[in-house]
Amino acid sequence: MATTDLSYYDKATIPNAKNFRFGIVVSEWNPNITDNLFKGAFEAFLENGVLEKNIIKWDVPGSFELIFGCKQMLETQKVDAIIAIGSVIQGETKHFDFVCDGVTQGIKDLNIQYKVPVIYCVLTDNNMEQSIARSGGKHGNKGVECAIAAIKMADLVKSSL
Repeated sequence: MATTDLSYYDKATIPNAKNFRFGIVVSEWNPNITDNLFKGAFEAFLENGVLEKNIIKWDVPGSFELIFGCKQMLETQKVDAIIAIGSVIQGETKHFDFVCDGVTQGIKDLNIQYKVPVIYCVLTDNNMEQSIARSGGKHGNKGVECAIAAIKMADLVKSSL
C-alpha cells in the first residue's frame, strides 16, 4: 500500500461512461475525509465523461447508515452503480470492529441481493493520518479508485445483458 497511488489509472482502459448514472452515498462522520473522497470520485466521474446531472449524492449520518442509504437508492433511483463513502478510525473501544464488520457485510449483502454494483469506499484506518493519506494525501484518493471501479462494474453489467 505504501507505494500505491490510489488516484492512478490508465484512462485509455476505462469504458465510455457518458451514458451511465451513478449514485454516491456519503457518511457525514469524519467529513474532512469523506468530503475529500467524494470530491475524488466526483471529479473522476466527470473526467471520464459522466454528466454532472447523472451523479446523485445522498448524505447519511455515519458509516453504519451507508447500508440503508445505498439500499434506499437502489430501490428508488435508476443508477448503474453506487459508491458507499465512509471513514471509520480506530478508537479505544470495540465500536470500530463492529462498525467496520457491519458495514462490510452490509455492502456485500447489497451486492448479492441487487443487480447494481455497490462499491466499497470506506476507509478503516488506525489513525487520522492514515485516512488523510488515502483521501487525497500521499497515497492518492480512494474515491478516484472507487469511481473507476464503479465505471468498470457498470460496464460489466451492461455488457453482460
